Amino acid sequence: MKLTSLLFISFILSLVSAETHTWYFETGWVNKNPDGFFEKPMIGFNGTWPLPILRAKKGDTINLYLINGFTDRNTTLHFHGMFQNGSSQMDGPPFVTQCPIPPGETMLYNFTLTQHGTYWYHSHTSGQYGDGMRGIFFIDDTEPYPYDYDEEVMLSISDNYHQNSDYLTPRFLSRFNPTGAEPIPDSSLFNETRNASWVVEPNKTYLVHIVNVGRFVSQYLYMEGHEFEVVEVDGVLVEKNTTDILYIAVAQRYSVLIRTKSDASQNYAFMNAFDDTLLDYIPNGLILNSTNWIVYNETAELPGEYTTDLTQYFDDFYLRPLSNTTLYDDPDFVVTVDVVMDNLGDGVNYAFFNNVTYTAPKVPTLVTALTAGKYATNELVYGTNTGSIVLQKGDVVDIVVNNQDTGKHPFHLHGHVFQVIERHPESDTDVISFNSSDHAEWPEYPMIRDTVYVYPQAYVVLRFVADNPGIWFFHCHIEWHLDQGLAITLIEDPLGIQSNPNQALSDDFINSCTKNGIPVEGNAAANSKNFLDLTGQNVQVKPLPTGFTARGIVALVFSCIAGFLGMGAITVYGLADIKDVEHRVARDLDVDIDDDDADGATAFEEGSSSAGEVGK
Repeated sequence: MKLTSLLFISFILSLVSAETHTWYFETGWVNKNPDGFFEKPMIGFNGTWPLPILRAKKGDTINLYLINGFTDRNTTLHFHGMFQNGSSQMDGPPFVTQCPIPPGETMLYNFTLTQHGTYWYHSHTSGQYGDGMRGIFFIDDTEPYPYDYDEEVMLSISDNYHQNSDYLTPRFLSRFNPTGAEPIPDSSLFNETRNASWVVEPNKTYLVHIVNVGRFVSQYLYMEGHEFEVVEVDGVLVEKNTTDILYIAVAQRYSVLIRTKSDASQNYAFMNAFDDTLLDYIPNGLILNSTNWIVYNETAELPGEYTTDLTQYFDDFYLRPLSNTTLYDDPDFVVTVDVVMDNLGDGVNYAFFNNVTYTAPKVPTLVTALTAGKYATNELVYGTNTGSIVLQKGDVVDIVVNNQDTGKHPFHLHGHVFQVIERHPESDTDVISFNSSDHAEWPEYPMIRDTVYVYPQAYVVLRFVADNPGIWFFHCHIEWHLDQGLAITLIEDPLGIQSNPNQALSDDFINSCTKNGIPVEGNAAANSKNFLDLTGQNVQVKPLPTGFTARGIVALVFSCIAGFLGMGAITVYGLADIKDVEHRVARDLDVDIDDDDADGATAFEEGSSSAGEVGK
């Protein structure tokens, strides 16, 4: 039988075996105490939290009805790492690929799974996934797993705040926080709890799927007496790599094989530790290194904290995809962005790509791409504050991120995976930016994933093929930094989006826009008459003024006058002959004074004793 016939039969069988998964989830607040220290409202589905683990297989259809059960806020849902081929409007970021879902309304997220591996889902509305709206989504392959194992385990790690985003976010984005110091978490979580026990059996191989669903802090994972064997990152199968320590930034995923021992008499520590270099300070009582347990014997003693040298963690840059995909051809288009954190005129600290802090347009960018006609290829129509870049179909694209900030940043690209072809080490002194004529040798088989961290004051070079027409966000996945505006928008093959009938706006999409008073046509300024006229578009706050403003000059003058008056008053009173000054001082110090000491010398013989008693 010919190979083409075999492939056709395989395709038909996959269609026959494909399933449709229909889920109805209503958002709402659920009181929970995740870390055992503090009870607070968490965002749950259908009155429960944590959110369910979703599981399907490649080729299946997803019908997820998200019902906004809140009475006072919009919501959205993003399926992190899923390509959404031909279904860009199901991707989730508000004002990028959809209008936010208003209270009491429902949106159907309908799409077909084209990948396999470890993913997750979360709200893309500010603050909500940090408040609990997040869960693991695993997609099985239609082919057998390439590595042998006995049992699967799902594991999430995250950071946890005792205050919700309604309290934290306005205090973070405030002129009273001019340095942009991120709120410090109150604890870390391990499968949405603390001090968890994982009961295992001896002589077994466990396939453990790990997701960092936190909003801020990267974490180290390591185990007493056991090793990780890495077999997948961000849904991409890799050649096996064994390590003692994993470093997982927020939004990253790993699948690892863990082999248990033959001796079941002893239990072992399974540690998750914060990367404290991301924290501006470490509060008293914050537990950086949290202990969980690998339990062989439930009657045996549980071990205490286990420590190791965390600087020796595994560098994911050297992972090789199991597909042996080689380095893509030289780029047709290079996107270079410089990361800076700085203050604008309102005193708030913002995040910038190339001096632009992302500011949402008045209509979703997808709406503009669909309704702008021939102007859809003109970046101007998408607004000057969205960081919008138009990509041509089939182009090989490089994204060069020059991190001029002193902190690590995990960057995520929607709609694609990318090859990580260079990541420069951290610089403790000067900022090191990418130089196309002077760089390290690039690997033949680069690591492929969708979320990668860049070191402080260094750079990373990412490469992908623009083969998925749609609107795709590229942003820092530290939620605080996205709130500060660290994002750009990639408009990929906009004419291809227009010509695909599957990209037509759904009724739920239009309903959400209508209920929110958002037009479903027009440019970034909601202008559908002249797409090149951006009058009235949303723009970032004006910069801090240079030099002295009129108000500043007035303030300076009055400050100087007040200073001179104060100095004058000190001089006058300092030179004045104050009557009975010795008696006044002695009275204030509660000591005795010899009235016969006419020359002003004080007698502290008894007073010294009294003063000494006070000191005791």
